[in-house]
Amino acid sequence: MAHAPAERPPEETLSLWKGEQARLKARVVDRDTEAWQRDPSFSGLQKVGGVDVSFVKGDSVRACASLVVLSYPELKVVYEDSRMVGLKAPYVSGFLAFREVPFLVELVQRLQEKEPDLMPQVLLVDGNGVLHQRGFGVACHLGVLTELPCIGVAKKLLQVDGLENNALHKEKIVLLQAGGDTFPLIGSSGTVLGMALRSHDHSTKPLYVSVGHRISLEVAVRLTHHCCRFRIPEPIRQADIRSREYIRRTLGHLGVSPAQRKDGSQKEQRPNACPQGGPGAPADQGRSPECDGRDSSSDPKAPEPGFQEQKDQQLEGTGHQEDSDLWPPSPAWETFPKTQKSGLMLLSLAPSSTQTLLSLGRVAVRPGESSSPGCCTGRGCQGSAHSPHTEEQARA
Repeated sequence: MAHAPAERPPEETLSLWKGEQARLKARVVDRDTEAWQRDPSFSGLQKVGGVDVSFVKGDSVRACASLVVLSYPELKVVYEDSRMVGLKAPYVSGFLAFREVPFLVELVQRLQEKEPDLMPQVLLVDGNGVLHQRGFGVACHLGVLTELPCIGVAKKLLQVDGLENNALHKEKIVLLQAGGDTFPLIGSSGTVLGMALRSHDHSTKPLYVSVGHRISLEVAVRLTHHCCRFRIPEPIRQADIRSREYIRRTLGHLGVSPAQRKDGSQKEQRPNACPQGGPGAPADQGRSPECDGRDSSSDPKAPEPGFQEQKDQQLEGTGHQEDSDLWPPSPAWETFPKTQKSGLMLLSLAPSSTQTLLSLGRVAVRPGESSSPGCCTGRGCQGSAHSPHTEEQARA
């Protein structure tokens, strides 16, 4: 049965979260730190990672966190780890990290322990980095806590510091004629917060790329483009596919309420991404597409009619995917240095749910092996899935 939406945290908790973001923000490095980042062809880059969290429709507690690692430049999946998690913090625009990052950090830790040779050299995150209300989005948070280079990739514009998805912004989008074309996102403060990127020749909707940690904006944009077979970068796309497929395999009919099963609708029975809400809205009431970009603006993200069917058709087709939106708990911080822990420890201040971890899944995939039951080998995967978004959805 679906669980009731979590309540908005008290102002005291939000104030503590803001303080923690400010403290961790001081540790963000917005320049290149690795040798491969300074090479025009990214020589030395061999493994790129992607993370995503997918939600069970109508359920404010259960979700699936997924980490994938792909070979570069082949973009073949060589490792994946998906697990069902119990969300403890509600969704509040601008604070997505306190809801999701503990599980993503844990996945990174598990990979480090089980398959250290497959640790990614960079993570692409479905959300924003410094393009954020306080300059510290989920990609920054995850980067600082794991000390991995991170890139924020949002599907919708987070309207902060004077940025607006207005007529002028749309005119600039029209001028993006080919894959790789960009324009800067300059706030009223004069700060370049990110770049709008046309990621694919056949896509008309841009991505919004921002620095997460230990990478420059120029390199972040260029690498994101190189990882795009379709609109969404392959590491994020594959993480999304696998998290959704894991929900379907693990929950089946458990992913829907008795009323939905009685109705007999296949569309309702299939676990789907749970819409999440606008700025300051409680979790699972819709996440605003731009409020969080997935760190993006302010309207709740709910799939349009036919949204899932369109996604499935795109995945099953042989041609390009036009604007594929897809694509759209014991935290891991226990073993990280003490300086990295407090940001996740504050999660205990949020209203807790009675649900905890429901299931656990992990698989390492060697090159040439099948990478997901019923899915694909990783390269050019055509499975069907996409995630919810607001901070989460500017992931939209």
